[in-house]
Amino acid sequence: MNLVLYVLTVLIWGTTWIALKLQLGNVAIEASIVYRFGLAALILFAWLLISRRLQPMNRRGHLICLAQGLCLFCVNFICFLNASQWVPSGLVAVVFSTATLWNALNSRLFFGQKIARNVLSGGALGLLGLGLLFWPELAARKASHQTLIGLSLALLGTLCFSAGNMLSSLQQKNGLRPLTTNAWGMLYGALMLGAWCLFKGVPFSIEWNQRYIGSLLYLVIPGSVVGFTAYLTLVGRMGPERAAYCTVLFPLVALNVSAVMEGYQWTAPALVGLLAVMAGNVLVFRKGRPVAAPASKVKLA
Repeated sequence: MNLVLYVLTVLIWGTTWIALKLQLGNVAIEASIVYRFGLAALILFAWLLISRRLQPMNRRGHLICLAQGLCLFCVNFICFLNASQWVPSGLVAVVFSTATLWNALNSRLFFGQKIARNVLSGGALGLLGLGLLFWPELAARKASHQTLIGLSLALLGTLCFSAGNMLSSLQQKNGLRPLTTNAWGMLYGALMLGAWCLFKGVPFSIEWNQRYIGSLLYLVIPGSVVGFTAYLTLVGRMGPERAAYCTVLFPLVALNVSAVMEGYQWTAPALVGLLAVMAGNVLVFRKGRPVAAPASKVKLA
């Protein structure tokens, strides 16, 4: 089951860039994100109520969901959105892929979980491979004040993503499933991001055409309802550090899709990077020494 969830997450998040690209137009991207998570929350709540699977939460659970919504479905998207205006998307992807390492460090800091050497070495190897994959784009970028701003925003967005992982893991340790916490988290995130849009004067327009509505629905259902639920379920089952290796693999899927749809040309450094990413994946999921938290012992199977 873990293997199915893992592959599903990588494939979905590796193709959402197509829908994000189709979203570009007259509608502000911030408004599109509000629509995305607002609709995803409504779908989750409707399904949970109909199936009677909505779990009750106390005040503490709601506060954690509020923080999770702020980290996973609000601030990190604002950071990545603005970072991409200052630095190439490849550089943002490389920074985001460090989530594997941040999750390992945060698991140690907040949960006292020992850091497996194979996770750190695999994550570092995957990061190196991703750097090689995007090397032409990275090499063409000259260091500047704008680059520093973009890198800082990308790093802040990654730290927010990692914090959201920790919060989801905490909720699951308390017996709350990702479907329920995601529903509340997406609702809170959409409301907070909507308030931010109102403060910034972002217009809430919409394009009633097949391109925009179709891409929005793809981001809402596979990209959010399915993707985030599958990923955060892996966080609870496998541990945040192993689950976060998805952030290294889904840019690889995006490049392969780009090769088919946009004529992306594979280079020698990119092929070496591909091998490094796959080798890192083997290291991350290699059976290591037992660690303190049971969740990190679960093998990908």
